Amino acid sequence: MQIELILLVLSILFFASILAGKAGSRFGVPALLLFLAVGMLFGSDGLGIHFDNIAAAQIIGTVALSAILFSGGLDTKVGDIRPVLLPGVTLATLGVLITALATGVALYLLLDHRLGMGIMSCLLLASTMSSTDSASVFSILRGKGLNLKHNLRPTLELESGANDPMAYVLVLTFISLVQQGGTPEWGSAFVMLIVQLVVGLVAGWLFGKTLVWVVNKIDIDNVALYPILVLAGSFFVFAATYYLRGNSYLAVYISGLIVGNSKFVHKRSTRNFFEGITWLAQLSMFLTLGLLVNPSELKTVLFPGLIVSFLMIFVARPLSVFISLAPFRRFTFKDRLFVSWVGLRGAVPIIFAITCRAAGVPHSDLMFNIVFLCTLVSLVVQGTTLPLMARWLGVSEEPEAPARVASSDFDIDFPEEIKSANTEIEITESMLKLGDRLMDLRLPDNTLAIMVKRGENFFVPTGKTTLHPGDRLMVLSDDQEALDKTLQRLGANTQTAPEPAAKTRRHWYDILFDDSDLN
Repeated sequence: MQIELILLVLSILFFASILAGKAGSRFGVPALLLFLAVGMLFGSDGLGIHFDNIAAAQIIGTVALSAILFSGGLDTKVGDIRPVLLPGVTLATLGVLITALATGVALYLLLDHRLGMGIMSCLLLASTMSSTDSASVFSILRGKGLNLKHNLRPTLELESGANDPMAYVLVLTFISLVQQGGTPEWGSAFVMLIVQLVVGLVAGWLFGKTLVWVVNKIDIDNVALYPILVLAGSFFVFAATYYLRGNSYLAVYISGLIVGNSKFVHKRSTRNFFEGITWLAQLSMFLTLGLLVNPSELKTVLFPGLIVSFLMIFVARPLSVFISLAPFRRFTFKDRLFVSWVGLRGAVPIIFAITCRAAGVPHSDLMFNIVFLCTLVSLVVQGTTLPLMARWLGVSEEPEAPARVASSDFDIDFPEEIKSANTEIEITESMLKLGDRLMDLRLPDNTLAIMVKRGENFFVPTGKTTLHPGDRLMVLSDDQEALDKTLQRLGANTQTAPEPAAKTRRHWYDILFDDSDLN
């Protein structure tokens, strides 16, 4: 194909996916499901684009997943995950293991006569689907704007961001066991599992600290290159950890967590850059996977695929959640039911299935089609019903007044080290009854008026500045309580970013993410 034709097709695919995602959001359909659907529509069974390059699909999926995991760590604050660190890590490790073992054994007992796969192959198939998909969970939870009780949202996001490495280790382990044949060497498999996790954790921490140091010390004239430097660093972490015999997925997530919770120059522009990169990665990955599958082949695995989906949704996932969260009494019965329902499958299981095909594992084509069908079922059944399930179980609450750090009108972002709260105020006629100058508002002490937006114009005010109804005023205050009382007295409409909670104790994870030695 000519390069011009390839670019034309790619642009149409991306444009169609974006439009489908925008239309689907109005009806509560996950955008990632629609990206898959667009790929299938344009594929060989649809409009005729023939794509069956497993090696290319594996490369695209690996690169995309690396960027998504690093970006997930970059956007995760240690303060948010601190209260749910232990349950989240337990779900990401023990929960994945229980899901894989329970599903694999059930598959062998129920479908061995139909699938013709041995116990090791069934465990491998189950391992590919043992983790929840970070792209799906982040996209749906944040896209739906669910306000969940009892720290359920950070628990689910931590689990989905941290459980891919455990699933990947299980996939590699069972691929090795299937290819060995005969009696499995469980000892070597266990050693590989421990080495992968330990090396991945240490490498991610060391490379993350080093990346922060490099970004802060290097002096680049063109500031637009700093986000690209961080992106190159994330790919280096992934590749270098692979050659160190560690788990690359764990390392790249940990390094993103280290970088995101450290001080470094041009942090805001880097985060904005990675937000776009994440969506590009998700689009590319889901479109590629949609093009790769032939919908006509899914008919042959419809019965076993639905059986596997039923086992994953209603048996294995709840079993793993209830066992993993048993020591944590803070979670109610309904909390655990909701966590069980958020066992979303997505691109990661399909990528793991592609890894099996690339390794030449027996029955890998059958595994790929079953995994793809299970992913579709999960996104349709679980992804579209999350808000309804949250309300039915009573784990959601009405959202509070919108709070944000960066105003849509002012587009100002303050460093995390600033403990003051910035508030955007809409000036009304009632607020100007005592006078129309800024000083007449009688704002409390330790409050600074930063900027005024009037129409499409911005300017820095003084105390004698005349205010008009409809003006937007940005203020910064060290005494948010006094400011709230003043604004309540004035009858103002506000959008406030809450003051960050002060650290009272230092735990081992505070020491891990302490970056004072780098600045």
